[in-house]
Amino acid sequence: MDSTTADLVDASTQATSHRSAKLQPAIAGILAALSALATTELIAGVSSAPTSLLSSVASLLIRIMPPAITEFGINTFGTNDKAVLQGSIWLVAILGGAVLGIAAARWFWVGVLGFVGFGLLGMVAGASDPLATTSLAVITAAAAGAVGIAILAWLVGAAESAATSPDTGRRGFLGVAAGIAVGIVATTSIGRALLARTRQMAASREEVILPTADVQAAAPPTGASLGVDGISPLITPNDEFYRIDTALTIPIVDLDSWRLRIHGMVDRPFEMTFDDLLAMPMVEEHITIACVSNRVGGDLIGTAKWLGVPLSEILNRAGVQDGATQIVGRSVDGFTVGFPTETVFDGRQALLAVGMNDEPLPLDHGFPARFVVAGLYGYVSATKWLSDIELTTWDAFDAYWVPRGWDKEGPILTSSRIDKPANGAQVDLNVPTIIGGVAWAPTRGISKVEVQINEGAWLEADMAESISDNTWVQWQLDWTPDTSGGQVIKVRAYDGDGVVQTDRVAPSKPGAATGYHGRSIFIGEI
Repeated sequence: MDSTTADLVDASTQATSHRSAKLQPAIAGILAALSALATTELIAGVSSAPTSLLSSVASLLIRIMPPAITEFGINTFGTNDKAVLQGSIWLVAILGGAVLGIAAARWFWVGVLGFVGFGLLGMVAGASDPLATTSLAVITAAAAGAVGIAILAWLVGAAESAATSPDTGRRGFLGVAAGIAVGIVATTSIGRALLARTRQMAASREEVILPTADVQAAAPPTGASLGVDGISPLITPNDEFYRIDTALTIPIVDLDSWRLRIHGMVDRPFEMTFDDLLAMPMVEEHITIACVSNRVGGDLIGTAKWLGVPLSEILNRAGVQDGATQIVGRSVDGFTVGFPTETVFDGRQALLAVGMNDEPLPLDHGFPARFVVAGLYGYVSATKWLSDIELTTWDAFDAYWVPRGWDKEGPILTSSRIDKPANGAQVDLNVPTIIGGVAWAPTRGISKVEVQINEGAWLEADMAESISDNTWVQWQLDWTPDTSGGQVIKVRAYDGDGVVQTDRVAPSKPGAATGYHGRSIFIGEI
């Protein structure tokens, strides 16, 4: 090797070492931050905590963030909004850790302050989380902050050693960093596995034997299902049922200690255990429920067979006082809903549900008990993990979503959806095809569904037999396209009173999205 080549190699090596040296403080900060988060997960698992500190922080963010951000998350990510939020926290930790690491390389006290701040945030989040234990939150936050500072000091020191001895020091730093990274993955995995095991054991759901309903739901009529592939099933399986709520961590309720409190403007306030609830007369009913955030044509809707106690039975036992115009439901995690007392007594099905599709309520759908009220969107009625029922006046209390700009009353609007063909699908010219979907107007039922193709005349679709006015109904239109090119299909429905759904286009906020659902397809030669 001649001197010129040697100089080039040496220069390249020095450049690589220089770039590595610049990255090392950032890597140190990132690994320190992730180590702190991993510590919170491990402590949650080992201590059998009902929730992790990370989830408490995420829950705090949900409570304090502007409503527009929450709504953007639901509208954009749907049922994946919680996973996106938790992933975002890890991403912020990575970016914040990198900044702290770079700063700590020059002023280590900055890094210390950063992790002290992280610990204080965790303490505040844990103290304000109804699912968390304040003392454990303080211990966890302190431990996480201490681990973060210790890892930062270790890696910053290793980075300084690497600067004085580039070859051996750089290898030593990378070895330590790799070991810590493995430790982070292992610690997080172990903590989450232990926490999942603890939550499953604490739930006691598998031990619940539901009573036979005193009033059983009739089997769906033979003609209730059209049997067309691609149209939503008549009954939504539990594992496919949409989930939209504010709970980052699914609350796990200990049945032995769970109590449902009924109080407020009642003559006879009382509490009941889960066994007390199961001993009451039960009814079964198929009911379609929906989320107010559901966009036109969206999938935040489903139909299930619910088992529960008529809410009227609970309230009659308590003795509702004159002037008690609002029912407030509270979850074990502090979430609230509020709906008119009259809806319980106007003939619709309003249940304190304990079962869903012939099994105890799934954990993520409200076990052990929840509200299901036909004809009302979930944000005003569907309290999951219910622990408290209060009777009050309509003006005395605004539930969770009302101060955030949503309507106080939330009646489910008449709506319809095209399930097939898919948007953008290619359909063969002159070949019979099926346009199909579902329509719903809970408590009123559906009397007619019509389809429009390319702004043409509205064509009446064939409807399946409905289970009841409380459920959606399947519909289909047999159609043979005779014109090639792009086509736009729209659908509209009429409720049981003959009132057509509105064609006015409006967003979900403040009281549900409206307009006709449409799909664009392409008609082509075979």
